[in-house]
Amino acid sequence: LSASPPLVVLLLSLLGLAAAGKLLVVPVDGSHWLSMREVLDMLQQKGHEVVVVAPEVTMHIKPSKNFVMKSYPVPFTKEELDEVVQGLIKDVFEEGSFLERVIRLYQRAKQNSALFLATCTHLLHNKELIRHLEETKFDAVFTDPFLPCGAILAEHLSLPSVYFLQQMPCHLEFQATQCPNPPSYVPRAFTDLTDHMTFLQRVKNLLYDIPNFFLCDVVFQPYAELASEFLKREVTVPDLLRQASIWLMKLDFVFHFPRPLMPNMVLISGVNCAYK
Repeated sequence: LSASPPLVVLLLSLLGLAAAGKLLVVPVDGSHWLSMREVLDMLQQKGHEVVVVAPEVTMHIKPSKNFVMKSYPVPFTKEELDEVVQGLIKDVFEEGSFLERVIRLYQRAKQNSALFLATCTHLLHNKELIRHLEETKFDAVFTDPFLPCGAILAEHLSLPSVYFLQQMPCHLEFQATQCPNPPSYVPRAFTDLTDHMTFLQRVKNLLYDIPNFFLCDVVFQPYAELASEFLKREVTVPDLLRQASIWLMKLDFVFHFPRPLMPNMVLISGVNCAYK
């Protein structure tokens, strides 16, 4: 209290510097990016330095005055990317029997995963960019784990990671965090069930989960192989996801059925409503 005013101003200035950090962002393109961009704008306003790593060919990820953007080349065109995304959306919402939808999504997953895997592969094999990221002293990685490329990079750089997502394919967030996810209580996507089910509805809910194991093996096993090669040790995708410090979940029990959560899962519904 007896300190001179100039000293107080100096101390407060140093405190402000200590509060700001340097964040490495590895996003997922499409609608995933639109809500993440809102968060990055707010972080920049709070004084944080934000560096976004993204492929040269994107749908929505563009340079901004609110962050530094590091781009890397990828082996596909904008037209090929658009076709993949539109085809996936069409297949997800197209009507049909349960078996027809599973087969259709399985075939689409095989086609699309090759393109998304190529994006991650070209990032991790870009030695110049990886060297730059290694030399830059980041404080944390902020990523959407829908595709685990950011998780691989965080593990390589030995950085804490913050995940920003709505939900993972095949409920991998539950497997990674050992969070309870009982099919008798938590309704699965596309079942049209609630959290109050009869016995037969619970059986249906369980059956809807079975194809997830095959879909996830097709989509995520190549990432496990890529990560094992890059990190030079055997890892699985749940191993990578398990390293997350915080899961920022774009969920709200006003709009979603109640379900178990782990202590490092934080509900932040509303940030994905910035764009109509």
